[in-house]
Amino acid sequence: MNSALSTASTATSRERRQFWLFLLIALLVLGAGIGLRDPWPADEPRFTLVAKGMVESGEWLITHRGHELYSDKPPMFMAMQAAAFELTGNWRIAFLLPSLLAALGTLWLIYDFGRRQWNHRVGLWAALAVLATVQFTYQSKRAQIDPLVTFFITLANYGLLRHFLLGPNWRMYWLGCFAAGLGVISKGVGVLALLMFLPFLLARWRNWNQLPHFSGSAWAWLGGLLAFLAALALWIVPMLLTVQANGSAEYRAYLDDILFRQTASRYAESWDHPQPPWYFLEVMAFGWLPLSIVMVGVLGRWRERLKACDARYLLPLGWVALVLLFFSIPSGKRDMYILPALPWVALVCAPHVDDLLEKRWFRGALLAMTVLLALVFLGAGIAAWNGWIARADAFVTERGLADGGRALWAFMIAVGAVAALAALVFRLRRSQLGLGVALAGMWLLWSFLAYPLLNDSASASGIMRHAGEIAGVDGEIGMVAWKEQNLLQADRGVTEFGFRKPRPQQLAEAIRWQEAMPGRRWIFIRGSALLNCVDRAQATLVGHANRREWLMFRSDAVMPACKGGKVPEQATDPGATEDADDAE
Repeated sequence: MNSALSTASTATSRERRQFWLFLLIALLVLGAGIGLRDPWPADEPRFTLVAKGMVESGEWLITHRGHELYSDKPPMFMAMQAAAFELTGNWRIAFLLPSLLAALGTLWLIYDFGRRQWNHRVGLWAALAVLATVQFTYQSKRAQIDPLVTFFITLANYGLLRHFLLGPNWRMYWLGCFAAGLGVISKGVGVLALLMFLPFLLARWRNWNQLPHFSGSAWAWLGGLLAFLAALALWIVPMLLTVQANGSAEYRAYLDDILFRQTASRYAESWDHPQPPWYFLEVMAFGWLPLSIVMVGVLGRWRERLKACDARYLLPLGWVALVLLFFSIPSGKRDMYILPALPWVALVCAPHVDDLLEKRWFRGALLAMTVLLALVFLGAGIAAWNGWIARADAFVTERGLADGGRALWAFMIAVGAVAALAALVFRLRRSQLGLGVALAGMWLLWSFLAYPLLNDSASASGIMRHAGEIAGVDGEIGMVAWKEQNLLQADRGVTEFGFRKPRPQQLAEAIRWQEAMPGRRWIFIRGSALLNCVDRAQATLVGHANRREWLMFRSDAVMPACKGGKVPEQATDPGATEDADDAE
C-alpha cells in the first residue's frame, strides 16, 4: 500500500503538463471578464463598499457600510478585496480576485488529493467535474464569500483526510484544523469542516479498510484544537480589544451581533430565504449539472464501496451527508450553502468516470444536456428578439437596457449556436467534449459580451453617472433608501442618512439637510420611498436599475406638510409602485 501511495503521489512530467493545461483553462473560464464590470447585487456591492471603506479609513477590523457599523459578516473577505485593491489600484479587478484565487485553490486541492488517494487521472477528473459544475463556476465568478469559505473548508478537509486516509501526517492534520478556523472567521460555517471527525471515528470504531495506523499521543490530537483556536484568535482577539477600547454601546452591539446573532441565532431562527426541507436535493439535481448526471451513474458503485467498508468513500460521503443535514434543518436556505460539499462529491465520483464514459446512456445524457442548452438559449434568444416574450420586455424596462435589449438577445443566440455546433461536431461518441465546449462557450460569452451589456444597469453605474449629471459639477447629493451599489458608484462624496434606519427617518433628516443649502443640494431616492412628502411631478426621473425606479428632487418638491423634516412615521405614497423584494 505504501509503495502504491508513493507512486500515486509522484506526478510525471506529462501529468504535470496536463494539470497545468487544465489550470490554464480554469483560469480562462473563471477569470474571463474581470475588469469588464463593476460589483452587481446581490452582496457584491455591499462587500466592495465595506472593502472600500477599509482602504479609505484605514480601519480593517471593525467594518462599516456607509457611516453605520456592518456586523453581518466577519471582515476577512472584505479585507482580501481591500488588499487586492492596494496591489492593483483598480476596484473592477480587485473585487473579484479573492473569489478567483479561492476557486483555483479549491481545484488544485481536490486534484492533488485525488492524485494522492488514487492517481493523476482520478484527480484530474475530480477537478474537471468541479469546474464543469454550473454552481461552482457561477459562484466563483461572483464576489461573494462562498468561494472563499469553500476554499478554506476544502483546505481543512484536505488536511484532515491527508492525515485520516493517507497518514499519519500530523502537520496536515494541524493545517486542516487551522484552515477550519480560517473558514470560521470568513463565514461562521467554516466549522463544518470538523464534522469530518464523525465518519472518521465511525470508520475507526468499525475497523474499515484504507485507514492507516496511528501512533500519535493525545497531545498531538489536541494540537488540532489549538490550531483551530489560534486561527479564530487572529480575528477575535484584536476585535475584542478594539471593542473594549472604544467602549461605546454601538461597538458592543456590533460585537453581540457578529458573534451571536449572525451565527448561532441566525441558524436557529433562520429568518431569511425560507425553503422546504428537500430544497438542497433540487439544488444538487439542477445546480450541480452536469455532476448530478455522474452522481446518478455512480450511486451503485458508492453502495458497493461502502458495503466493502472502504473508508475512502465513507469519510467524504459521510461528511457531505452531515453538511446536507445541517443546512436542511432550518427553514432558511440558499443554494450556495452546500457549495463546500461539491468538491468532495466530485472526488468520489471521479474514480468511476472512465467506466461511465463507456456507457451509451451516460454519453447520451451529456449530449442531451448540450442539445438542451442549445434549444433553451436559441429559443429564448430568438423569441425575445422578436418580442414574443412579455417578461423579456419587462426585463428590458426594469434594467433600463438600450436598443430594446437586442444585444442581450444576440448574446443568448450566440450561446445557443455554440452549443448546437458542439453537439453537431462531437455527437454521441465524444459528447463529454461537446458539453465541455458548450459550457466553456457559455461562460466566455457571458463574461465578454453580457458583462458590458448589463453593467450600467446591474451595477447602478449608469444611474449614478446620470445622477451626477443632474446635480451638476457643484451640486451635492444626499441619499435616501439607497442600496450599496448607489453609494459605491457615486461620482462624488455624498451624504447618506443611514442604511438600516427606517425610511421616514432618513427622509426627515435628508429634508432638513437639504433645506440648509436648498440651491445646491439634491436628494437621490428610491421611487417607493417618496412617501407622501414629495410631489412626484416635480421630481426628476434618474432611471431604472436593479428592478427599481430612482428619482432626484430639490427642496421645492417637498410638500408643505413635510417642510422642516416633519415626516409622519407611517407616511405612505399610494401612487408609487412598490419595489421588488429588497432582499437581494
